[in-house]
Amino acid sequence: MSEALVIRSTGSTIGVLTSDGATLDCHIKGNLRLSGIRSTNPVAVGDRVTVEHQPDGTSWITSVLPRRNYIIRRSTNLSKQSHILAANIDRVALLVTLNHPVTSTTFIDRVLATAEAYSVPVLLLFNKVDLLDPSEHRQLDDLIALYTSLGYPSLAISAKYDDIRTLRQQFLGRTTLLSGNSGVGKSTLLNALFGRTVTRTADISRAHDTGMHTTTFSEMYFLDPADPAGGAVIDTPGVKGFGTIDMQREEVGHYFREIFALSRQCRYSNCIHCGEPGCAVLPEVGHAIAPSRFDSYLSILSDLTESKYR
Repeated sequence: MSEALVIRSTGSTIGVLTSDGATLDCHIKGNLRLSGIRSTNPVAVGDRVTVEHQPDGTSWITSVLPRRNYIIRRSTNLSKQSHILAANIDRVALLVTLNHPVTSTTFIDRVLATAEAYSVPVLLLFNKVDLLDPSEHRQLDDLIALYTSLGYPSLAISAKYDDIRTLRQQFLGRTTLLSGNSGVGKSTLLNALFGRTVTRTADISRAHDTGMHTTTFSEMYFLDPADPAGGAVIDTPGVKGFGTIDMQREEVGHYFREIFALSRQCRYSNCIHCGEPGCAVLPEVGHAIAPSRFDSYLSILSDLTESKYR
């Protein structure tokens, strides 16, 4: 039995990197799937696991070592199960676009709230800025100003045209989960970061101006294959929605930094800022709190009531 790092998850098999640098395709022990984890994937990319090697040449994952953190979302609409996107990461790089396709602020804020819940820093990458018209550039400036003021580093990039060397510095020496809607340019950015084709790209659907999936499973890529500590990027399939899970109503405001800061002045410690007397948050919507951020907060509260997500 040995320890290994999960670097690929296709559903049917799990790819791992062993301590001696070998890669193996493993299966998951049945009792691991039935160990009470309410997740569609009890083993995620980034996990450290124990592997048992059988006489017939097969290898089996027998346990998952304790996780430092992870990023999780509701697996499907109306589902009570979760899907772990990645584990033991240093940062999420969330790739968003203001057009072709449009990434909603609700989607951005849901990812940010989930990352706050699991203590994972986030870098916002606003991609395809070369395609924006003047009004969209003003919108971009406003969003970067908003999220930067909240403490989220935000960069405007063009993964297709920019000199990527400066951006690559953001990924060195850390394990980064690269996430975003389908079609925002994750595959193009990944290929640019590595200077070669590591994953295929696809055109945007002209009929709906939405992305088409090119990544069908999660995989970890090392910036320097000879040195896993030199930095790694975990590529995940694009998602349309980001359903939050395992949040209590009174806790949601804790994951919105500006709401949490103001909530300390509320009359009641369990105030959820929906009309309670003495609420210090509601009067600041449109002032210290951007309306889009408060709308995102309310949408998560709606999830918890109606078991749905957007």
